[in-house]
Amino acid sequence: MLGNPVRPYPVTATAVGNCLGPSAREVEAKLREGVSGLAPCRWQLPFQTFAGEFAGELSALPSSLASYDSRQARISLAVLSPMRPALDRARSRWGAERVALVIGTSTGGILETENAFASHLAGSGIPKSYDFERQHAFGAILELLRLDTGLRGPGYVVSTACSSSGKVLGAARRLLDLGAADAVLVGGVDSLCQTTLRGFHSLEVLSATRTKPFSSERNGINIGEGAAFLLLEREGDGPARLLGVGESSDAHHMSHPHPEGLGARAAMEQALAQAGLLPADIDHVNAHGTGTVLNDAAESKAIGSLLGDKVPTVSTKGFTGHMLGAAGATEAVFAVMALEKGFIPASLGADPLDPTLGIQINLERRDLKCRAVLSNSLAFGGSNVSVLLGATR
Repeated sequence: MLGNPVRPYPVTATAVGNCLGPSAREVEAKLREGVSGLAPCRWQLPFQTFAGEFAGELSALPSSLASYDSRQARISLAVLSPMRPALDRARSRWGAERVALVIGTSTGGILETENAFASHLAGSGIPKSYDFERQHAFGAILELLRLDTGLRGPGYVVSTACSSSGKVLGAARRLLDLGAADAVLVGGVDSLCQTTLRGFHSLEVLSATRTKPFSSERNGINIGEGAAFLLLEREGDGPARLLGVGESSDAHHMSHPHPEGLGARAAMEQALAQAGLLPADIDHVNAHGTGTVLNDAAESKAIGSLLGDKVPTVSTKGFTGHMLGAAGATEAVFAVMALEKGFIPASLGADPLDPTLGIQINLERRDLKCRAVLSNSLAFGGSNVSVLLGATR
């Protein structure tokens, strides 16, 4: 497993907001307390489910950016706000043209199109304020964030379903390795919308109750919304280092994971090889852990076969729901919290555990000094990514 390690890059700043709270401070407090942000969905739906609705006021965009206004845009700017001093320092240090921006999303601003179409069906016509290119299209969030931050380095959007904002960390490492940038702002954002809520219900994987990852009673996912961002720099001080990013595509099935978790295992193996670490070096796994019967079984096989049955493993989707395109970045920030703050949260909803899974699921918050943490994101179509983050001291 040991190889020639790739260069580690410091994570110099992070930001996160979701149904647990609009800022990292509030999110961390709920993770420590074991308090879920999932609640009965308030949206008009022909079925019952729980959802993770963003906690906090979402202000309208400033007039100069009003043409980009959408729920996704409002969540992005609200969550990114505390990072502005760090972004200003990076822009001043490296130059705006040397700071790249890579964002993951799976829904884009589809909610705005849903609302515009509903207005049309109601006889009111398409709202004059509706702009597909600036409110729905994936590139809209990239344009908005470049305008808001003043970053002018390479920029693009990654959309690979639920692995989207895990894969942006791999993109960041490549940009830094190639010398195409000296710093990279990465992140993920998705908002709730009818399309995802109804779509996952039609797949019969949406739970009517609060999700229960790794439980013998698990019966599906809840959808959440929010955003998370990480700033990686060529040099600098920060709470964590990016050690490796493993990616694989097993293409086993359009929506089912490989039953043996082969793609997930391959991604974790790559991440370890890039870092020059052994399986025994991993202190904690933030699992994809969606709460579906097939995902949790396949991922458990991958983790157990590679890392053994002693590594504390958690799914944080019992706190936030499945945030789709925002999940990877969000859980990478949770991994940074584990490294910096010395704790791993409970895997909410896992009790009673499925005894057939054969890995160590953390049922209560645990104080643990972590040196290396894996964060997995496993998407439809077999698009898998495993992000390996390490402590700075």
